[in-house]
Amino acid sequence: MHRNELLGLLKQYRTRYMDEVSYVRRAIQLVSTHEAIFERASRIHITASTWVVSPDREQVMLMHHRKYGHWFQPGGHADGDPDVLNVALRECTEETGIDPAHIYLVDDSIFDVDLHSVPTVGDVPSHDHVDIRFLVEIDDKLPIPGNHESHEVAWFPLHDVMRLNNFRSTWRMLEKTRSLRNPVAELRQLYA
Repeated sequence: MHRNELLGLLKQYRTRYMDEVSYVRRAIQLVSTHEAIFERASRIHITASTWVVSPDREQVMLMHHRKYGHWFQPGGHADGDPDVLNVALRECTEETGIDPAHIYLVDDSIFDVDLHSVPTVGDVPSHDHVDIRFLVEIDDKLPIPGNHESHEVAWFPLHDVMRLNNFRSTWRMLEKTRSLRNPVAELRQLYA
């Protein structure tokens, strides 16, 4: 993927969330004009992540990030690689410890876009991320080895996620996940 391919994905992406509409517009402008947008050394740069759901769309996998002390979806820095889908899948494999053969890309279009500030931690100054997110599915019965970047990686029911991470972008991805669930199956559960 080249910078132009990311621009194509961003230009095709549609969302009903007004905050995200502005993030997409800003991301298009930054990717179009900022030469170092894929470099971590830039004060604002691209990251890519995966929103990991179980096959029944009832659970989400989150990692308790060691450096920031919060629960987040797996993801990381592009570090010069403009292929954000590749970055997202690589980071998912690295941070969960799950073999890539067990990570199913639901759709190769963008699932969510977020711009957020990251506070100073240690010798890393505050900076901004343009996070491009993709939807993946992993069997929730597989063991999750994790890695050194997190205290824990675990599955959580949708209704528990906001208790762990109450950021607006997390709520937005939860709402999108709820819209993917099978409404007939949900009705059956209600009346069972």
